[in-house]
Amino acid sequence: MAKVSVYNLKRENVGELDLNDTVFGAEVNEALMHDVLKAQLASKRAGTAKTKVRSEVSGAARKLYRQKGTGNARHGSIRASLYVGGGKAHGPQPRSYAYRPPRKMRLGALRSALSLKVKQGNLVVVDSFDLPEIKTKGVASALKSLQVGGTLIIDGNDNEKLRLSVRNLPKSQFLPPEGVNLYDLLRHEHVVVTKDAVGALTTRFQKA
Repeated sequence: MAKVSVYNLKRENVGELDLNDTVFGAEVNEALMHDVLKAQLASKRAGTAKTKVRSEVSGAARKLYRQKGTGNARHGSIRASLYVGGGKAHGPQPRSYAYRPPRKMRLGALRSALSLKVKQGNLVVVDSFDLPEIKTKGVASALKSLQVGGTLIIDGNDNEKLRLSVRNLPKSQFLPPEGVNLYDLLRHEHVVVTKDAVGALTTRFQKA
């Protein structure tokens, strides 16, 4: 098991913690992370692009002129796609782009992302992240002391003061261990996680 230093909010070393190699020491599989991230981003797409077909545009439905004898091409409706204002043929329609990779793939990608943060030295473990009050300035000051930039903070859902204090930080985000996902792990440079959250993350993967 890999050992990491445990800090307080002033970045003072207060001990060490053994990280489970199954979760934090796995082989980094970039191809797997790419596939799962692509699926997660596809699920976020609105899929609301739409054009009107000929049955939805305005215009008379009658035949423009008789079939034969005029010398013109045969036409049945002013709403045909070749006329200005006519319906579009084969245009986009509302659809869902979402697809869900198998559970083992999703968990494997999460393991790779967490292990990558450890190998890069961008995962910081703190003993706790308790704040005296709900105040964004307090979180910003703590993150500055921990020497981290854009940060994903992971702690229990019961830490309401932390959750509410992080909301106004544009480059930081709070997530409980059960809400940790690949997209948010990769889009933040640093991950700050409490000791209790490390245990919760390990339990989450052991139950899978």
